[in-house]
Amino acid sequence: MLVEISQVPNAENSAIHLHPTDNVAIARVPLPAGTELRVDGLPVLTRDAIPAGHKVALWDIAAGETVERYGQVIGRAIVPIDAGRHIHTHNLAFEELVLDYEFPTTEIPIPPAPADAPTFLGYAREDGRAGTRNYIAVVAASNCATHTAELIARSYEGAELPPNVDGVVAFPHGDGCGHVYGPDVDQLRRTLGGVLVHPNVSAALIVGLGCEINQVDHYLGANGARTNRLVGMTLQTSGGTTGTLGAARREIARFFDQASAEQRVPCAASKIVLGLNCGGSDSFSGITANPALGYASDLLAALGATAVLAETPEIFGAEHLLVKRARNRDVAEKLLGIIRRYKEYLARFQGSFDDNPSPGNKAGGLSNILEKSLGAVAKGGTSPLIDVYEYAERVTAAGLTFMNTPGYDPVSLTGLAAGGCNLIAFTTGRGSAIGFPTIPVVKIATNSHTFRGMPDNMDINAGPISDGTATVQQIGRQIFDTLLEVAGGRRTCAERLGHKEFVPWRIGPVT
Repeated sequence: MLVEISQVPNAENSAIHLHPTDNVAIARVPLPAGTELRVDGLPVLTRDAIPAGHKVALWDIAAGETVERYGQVIGRAIVPIDAGRHIHTHNLAFEELVLDYEFPTTEIPIPPAPADAPTFLGYAREDGRAGTRNYIAVVAASNCATHTAELIARSYEGAELPPNVDGVVAFPHGDGCGHVYGPDVDQLRRTLGGVLVHPNVSAALIVGLGCEINQVDHYLGANGARTNRLVGMTLQTSGGTTGTLGAARREIARFFDQASAEQRVPCAASKIVLGLNCGGSDSFSGITANPALGYASDLLAALGATAVLAETPEIFGAEHLLVKRARNRDVAEKLLGIIRRYKEYLARFQGSFDDNPSPGNKAGGLSNILEKSLGAVAKGGTSPLIDVYEYAERVTAAGLTFMNTPGYDPVSLTGLAAGGCNLIAFTTGRGSAIGFPTIPVVKIATNSHTFRGMPDNMDINAGPISDGTATVQQIGRQIFDTLLEVAGGRRTCAERLGHKEFVPWRIGPVT
């Protein structure tokens, strides 16, 4: 399918046929109307101009007939579609499918990690996890302390930091007060708690105003907090903004002494917890970068490491593929339960899963959420689905796992980070510049055009797969090798540019 595609477009290779039952092919390059194609021996004459990444009908499709990509239904023809026509939102209807779930009937055993696994140079933590970075975190308990948290972190800009300290970073946000007690406050506390005790954080401050709903005291001595590495303070008891700045700098000076004494040591690759995310997706995402990242995910899973698939809206319509791979029936039911609850959540706001594809996704050839999801789940490779987690819940299982997050990139990354991911791999077709304060984010472009157009933001180009100069396996191995290098200290583009996006998921009302 993707192997040995010639670089020079011709009738045989200008469109990619992903599965024998697909009645569409994907334009590898822009195809003017009147272009002669030959797809798996079938002659096709384009009747419309087909943009790169978009779908062309391989044979006549009747109104009401299903359209398939990846061997799966992605929608239904609104009108008759002649062979050679462009298929997109103008003639393809989204339809929520009734899926046939093939539940596991036995328990899939988890293979032990090999004794001769590769290593990376990381920071060994007391709880058995490993850090890929060594930061001091300044976390705001509420919006009322956000300015002060940022002020504390900014006071170190341009300063020479001690050895082995990657930086002092703030975690500002707009929440922490005006909440209704219950799931919303619990989720915020879980999120901030995960950030405070993250393996990439040597020590942390939690800073509040003093009277907010999200009290600083909640975090002290709880959530597995290291008492000698976590300090709480409030503006109301520390002398206001200026007094809190001074008090914070005194605590951070002590943290510096601890952090500078910490050294990178060889850590088994099994200590990697990789968050999987995609944003600004295009039609090539499911052909190049996502399958290649899935290959790397499988390599990590085989070593006893963890890969965390996320973005619940972006597995909708493809969840049956994950159910079939679940470790047992309970894991499969947990996944389906998350999808049902997310659907109810969207319905409260008169929304649906198909609201997810953005204008950029559609411009890149993705017609609806079904098509997007079928490409997105490829990031999870082919390994068994071992466990399922709620947003920002600590991830403890080895192998492929899933976390319930929105598809919105900064919120998804925040949940993955709070869950303990010490690396994040992010595929993008249209281009994305997102990062995270304490976690290296590896950007993987799905096509060479985006890679060339945003060279300061992209770490890896998966475009050679569709260009015909590399295979999924070759790019997947490149991703795997890059992840080990980044875990050992190599800086990513997002780190060099200073990206520090942090957006907790607010699910409840404002009071």
